[in-house]
Amino acid sequence: MKVLVTGAAGFIGMHLALRLKRDGAQVTGVDNFDPYYDVALKRARADRLGEAGVRCETLDLAVGSDELLRRGGFSHVVHLAAQPGVRYSLVNPAAYLRNNVDAFGAVLEGCRHGGVGHLVYASSSSVYGANHALPFSEEQNVDHPVSLYAATKKANELMAHSYSHLYALPTTGLRFFTVYGPWGRPDMAPMLFTRAILAGEPIRVYNHGDMQRDFTYVDDIVEGVVRVLAHTPHGDDTNSAPYAIYNIGNHRAVPLETFIGELERLLGRSAIKHYLPLQQGDVPATFASIARLTAATGFMPTTSLAEGLARFVAWYRAYYDGETASRTW
Repeated sequence: MKVLVTGAAGFIGMHLALRLKRDGAQVTGVDNFDPYYDVALKRARADRLGEAGVRCETLDLAVGSDELLRRGGFSHVVHLAAQPGVRYSLVNPAAYLRNNVDAFGAVLEGCRHGGVGHLVYASSSSVYGANHALPFSEEQNVDHPVSLYAATKKANELMAHSYSHLYALPTTGLRFFTVYGPWGRPDMAPMLFTRAILAGEPIRVYNHGDMQRDFTYVDDIVEGVVRVLAHTPHGDDTNSAPYAIYNIGNHRAVPLETFIGELERLLGRSAIKHYLPLQQGDVPATFASIARLTAATGFMPTTSLAEGLARFVAWYRAYYDGETASRTW
């Protein structure tokens, strides 16, 4: 297996590239090292990849991916690179159109002309938007996104389907649900809350705490991606295109207050909570049905929230080594 991982210096990308390397795959990583969040953290992830023998090249996918894929001879591509974050899409929509739509179009073209055998790409639970029926299942309508970020992920799914249909390019989209763990993103709740609690600063708790998230540990996510990578879609009676969409999550909706309480216990400190209304573009609850993915690949998450957060906190303390109060993101 010769695999290209885009967004390899990202949170999930680094973990996936290391796992694929350990499994014996020939892995190449690319990342544009966008300064949306702490580039030093991305460089540290890339350094860890280098130590494991995985090269991580700097590349703007919107202009360079077609050439790379045409000449790379990759059997598989895992496209994780994207402009993340629901809230940032409210203030900088252009970044999402370029990095999530233009770049994905270039990746599709490169896969088409490069003879790639299977493209697995990151979608998001955000595509469920205004849906209220829980758990979210792939059969639900996702035509009502409540953020531009979600709209770009829905666009990716539609673009992938057209390439699967027109050019028989096998594609699989994975709707990720709230991934956390060591080396996580600084703009997400685990990092934001941990930094603030250790610094004695207030944390922002939206929707006055009435929030639920399907927190999924990164190793479980990686296990699911690896299983999907080896499960190439071939089409069926309802859709002849070699195309698939799966939810990938923990299949548990955890109240945000429960998450905060577990983090307080592990840190040995109480959080100062600043309660706020639901932020525009956000949703009060996410909860994944993973029945389709389990049926196709046998995927089943195994990491409890207590275990996953304990690993995250241990990494956080080791990585930042007392600098938590001075670092800002």
